[in-house]
Amino acid sequence: MSQFQAVRGMHDVLPEQLPQWQRLEAVFRAVSARFGYEEIRTPVVEYAQLYLRSVGPDSDIVRKEMYQFTDRGGEQLALRPELTAGVVRALVQHGLFHRRSLWRLWYYGPAFRYERPQKGRYRQFHQYGAECFGSPYPESDVEIILLAAAIVQELGITAYELQLNTLGTPEERRRYQQALREFFGHVRSALSAESQQRLERNPLRILDSKHPEDQPFIEQAPVLWDYLGTASREHFERVCDAVQAAGIPVRVNQRLVRGLDYYTHTVFEFVSPQLGAQNAFGGGGRYDMLVESFGGPSVPAVGFAFGVERLLLLMPPQPVEPVAQIYVAVAGEVERAQQVVMQLRAAGYRAVVDLQRRSLKAQLREAHRLGVPVVAIVGQAEWERGSVVLRLLSDGTQWECPLPELSAHVRHVLSR
Repeated sequence: MSQFQAVRGMHDVLPEQLPQWQRLEAVFRAVSARFGYEEIRTPVVEYAQLYLRSVGPDSDIVRKEMYQFTDRGGEQLALRPELTAGVVRALVQHGLFHRRSLWRLWYYGPAFRYERPQKGRYRQFHQYGAECFGSPYPESDVEIILLAAAIVQELGITAYELQLNTLGTPEERRRYQQALREFFGHVRSALSAESQQRLERNPLRILDSKHPEDQPFIEQAPVLWDYLGTASREHFERVCDAVQAAGIPVRVNQRLVRGLDYYTHTVFEFVSPQLGAQNAFGGGGRYDMLVESFGGPSVPAVGFAFGVERLLLLMPPQPVEPVAQIYVAVAGEVERAQQVVMQLRAAGYRAVVDLQRRSLKAQLREAHRLGVPVVAIVGQAEWERGSVVLRLLSDGTQWECPLPELSAHVRHVLSR
């Protein structure tokens, strides 16, 4: 066993796993571009206060999961637990709202939370997300949801459900939170210890509890819909109607609250039965006051994020391409093989050559192991005639090929 192991909850992505990651990343980039979203990249480390203000000091992320530390200058810093706050900070810091009234942005990168590692959930994980800044209208909510759904569909994921809810305005939510405090206060002693802690700080989070003893009370609890005004109801109904009109099945879940304090109005989650009890693999919602709370102008916004490791669990397996299209084997001077492999790479082929000066038999075994379809054998007699031998490993067929025609021969073989 190695003397050193990866930190618990953080994992390596090995070469044989990377094709799935790369396919995922290609879909993120392609679908984002199709919707007109531009990429933004923000630092992994931010001031801890950024998340206290945005995510909320009473959220589970800040209270239990955030990696915080003091640097040598005495600053309180944090590894980012999510990426939206950093994106908003960047927009405000660089004055981007003075340049354009509407921004469509996407991001992708690692995030960190100190939580119990489990299936598809790690302490270092990756998020893809998109944010739309500048529109208070339901159509921006719909666009964000359609972008998320397009990615899910492009990845071939079929076993999922889209759940929608609304949290209304901050004032409507405050009235609802008070109603929840009164309701759950009457049964406080019967609630789980975690829900008892949440009762005063953030009673909305009780609705998200997975503890069995909480479920009967959650079922009987007041629903936010009864505390919404006409404008909030109309906004939510328009979002639901437009998403369904786009052919995406929707289930309204009035217990859906999400885990971050900055949400207003629309919230949504993508869930899958294939993931077990922790079945969400992405979600988001509207956050109309976050930009202003960072010292920026009053800019409405809506966004979402996917957990990349969770998407990977749901993606159907894809055929894996070999590491190279052609293997150059040498039975003679190694410099000749280097010339051939350079010629092939210059022509755009993925080509590898033996670097261990093994026997020709050992080189052919290595080509088989790598799954390379074609081998170019550089032999003494053929080289003197200005050619090499091409061999198909699938059936052993081989022929002599003049060096000037090598690229054309390989292209013909690979296109069959």
